[in-house]
Amino acid sequence: MEALLARRTAQAGALLIGYGADVALGDPGRLHPVAGFGHAAAALERRAWRPRRRCGALYAAGLVGAAAAAVAVLERALGDRGRPGLTALVLWAALGGRSLAREGRALAASVAADELEPARVRARGLVGRDSALLDEPELCRAAVESIAENTADAVVGPLLWSAAAGPAGVAAYRASNTLDAMVGHRSERYERFGWAAARLDDLLTWPAARLGALLTVALAPAVGGSPSRSWRILRRDGARHPSPNAGRLEAAFAGGLGVCLGGENAYDGRVERRPRLGEGPPPGPADVERAIRLSSAVGAVSAVLLAPLAAIASRPAAGARA
Repeated sequence: MEALLARRTAQAGALLIGYGADVALGDPGRLHPVAGFGHAAAALERRAWRPRRRCGALYAAGLVGAAAAAVAVLERALGDRGRPGLTALVLWAALGGRSLAREGRALAASVAADELEPARVRARGLVGRDSALLDEPELCRAAVESIAENTADAVVGPLLWSAAAGPAGVAAYRASNTLDAMVGHRSERYERFGWAAARLDDLLTWPAARLGALLTVALAPAVGGSPSRSWRILRRDGARHPSPNAGRLEAAFAGGLGVCLGGENAYDGRVERRPRLGEGPPPGPADVERAIRLSSAVGAVSAVLLAPLAAIASRPAAGARA
């Protein structure tokens, strides 16, 4: 019983340490494992690409499975004593809250200083849309939408999968999310090949997006917002977005911040008209800062709420004695 309690306490602590490392340090400076995975995935895609869903499904399944298996093998080798350290390290590498806040603040500062060209450059690190011609409101809209969406993708999602499935679960989730960013968009090249990667990411992010949206509603007062308005906009507009997950977070943020999101986005010259989410004016630099604070609050509360789940779900490492 004492060993079980110690193992569960260690796993809960590992989740909080991994989250704290991201808050304090941000992404690992060198040899980032997510970047390494991305390079490997890009190299394989150049060989594996075919305009067929089956090829894309094999590509996505193979890479996500390989990432999870590599961490699972390492977890087994380390055993119960090494598992909390591995959990904290993998979670730290998977989280992106501090980096998201840094990029958002830099963009908002450039816009506030009327330095739109540096802001457009910053926008490329936040969103996939064409940023060359974006004006002040559109740059701030892009930043708020990215912060909202990535609150699930880069904060709540890794925390949830760490709590539910340990370090291998985090690795699988982050690999899926990375592949979706690389090949999951609806370009001519990836319309079919990237279909499986996009659907897998939708599936794995589904619970994190709902949890993140509900916490956004509850925490809206932290940035001067109204929970009732955030809840109303979430219910009314959340399903209008083409993404089943991003729309929930963007709608909840729009309602919590009292701004209007959505509109026309250009991707490689192709224009997509996104539905309007929320009510009020378009966001400005101050709203970007409020979105960052709201995202940070959601991340902190998620970590506290999910730490007990990490303890409950803790199990002996494969091959170890209970």
